[in-house]
Amino acid sequence: MIRFLEGFFEAALWRSRFVVLFAVVASLAAAMAIFYMATVDVVYLVAHILNYADPALEAASRKILHDETITHVVEVVDGYLLGTVMLIFALGMYELFVSDIDEAKGSRASSNILVIENLDDLKQRLAKVIIMILIVTVFEMALQLPINTPLDLLALAGAVALVGLALYLTHASDGREHKPATTPGTSESLPERDH
Repeated sequence: MIRFLEGFFEAALWRSRFVVLFAVVASLAAAMAIFYMATVDVVYLVAHILNYADPALEAASRKILHDETITHVVEVVDGYLLGTVMLIFALGMYELFVSDIDEAKGSRASSNILVIENLDDLKQRLAKVIIMILIVTVFEMALQLPINTPLDLLALAGAVALVGLALYLTHASDGREHKPATTPGTSESLPERDH
């Protein structure tokens, strides 16, 4: 009787992981909504700039339209990146808790970013896209930043330096993860020891 109850409880506990499907479906819905909104923004953006080449448009108005268009393009990129975060999250949660996506593993066209092996893989992939969103946001804010004093210019330069540092650290961590351990003076990788 105890063995039966234990087996029943463990089976129910193992099947409880399917509750993650709510997060997967909701994340996919959010990704589609964000992609839809960003695409609608692109359509309105293109319709809005059709009169950019109008000879009757004054230089000041053309400059304003140019600046607004650049800002909107950055916002659209931000939206697509956010949609990508939600998509990666949905696929990662499904692969981690429910089942491997056979279509992704067997397809030549699938990107390695969509194949999640463990929770650290999911965190790293999400972190990279979030860093890109932050970089795009900093770029958007830099476009709108009025530079009136040398301190404003220094703040902008500091923001650019921090963005560069974040990109460097992200790239450096990728190199360490994929680089095999080597002994000094040799190029051969060390064999893994059994523990």
